[in-house]
Amino acid sequence: MPRPETGHRFDDDDYPAYTVGAAAEMIGATPAFLRALGQAKLIEPLRSEGGHRRYSRYQLKIASRARELVDEGTPIESACRIIILEDQLEEALRINEQQRAAEPPS
Repeated sequence: MPRPETGHRFDDDDYPAYTVGAAAEMIGATPAFLRALGQAKLIEPLRSEGGHRRYSRYQLKIASRARELVDEGTPIESACRIIILEDQLEEALRINEQQRAAEPPS
């Protein structure tokens, strides 16, 4: 039986490789914390064929940032909003930089 090609998955930050238990352990949180981030719509895990939550490395980076903020005393809803705003700012700065690079010199 031939084995499926998996090499690209190891480099894919968006590949949902981690179960809720493994993901929680990796960021030092509980599965309930990850579910709360899903309920707050900060991250939305993919589901396996059996309906189990699966998290990507990218989602775990976001969850880890949320955990840092919550550990500092920020309510989870506020932490989620902060992360969304940080992401929007990063995107706006990236777009501005692209536009500056595309402008002809004066």
